[in-house]
Amino acid sequence: MGSRATGRSAQQNHDDGGAVPAASAKWQMPSGQRWSEYLTRTDGEGGFAVIETDHQAGLLEGVSGFPTWLRFDIVPVVDVMDGVAVLAAGADFRESV
Repeated sequence: MGSRATGRSAQQNHDDGGAVPAASAKWQMPSGQRWSEYLTRTDGEGGFAVIETDHQAGLLEGVSGFPTWLRFDIVPVVDVMDGVAVLAAGADFRESV
């Protein structure tokens, strides 16, 4: 789950400056998630989290309270070796057509 504020004026960001920390203080991690990393970008333009879960809807639950202030891009990933096997199968399929 990466997040960053976007499409907002500097004044809007300033006016809402206290809201995000206040909302974050009340937020609770959805059950069934393991956050192995929670990072802030050094340019101040957002952050990233590495989250393991078997419950995809929990990712939506985790961000649903924040879209007023933040934009989230949720990007599912798999282990590289699993990905290589799937991509190889896809290449085999394309070559068979």
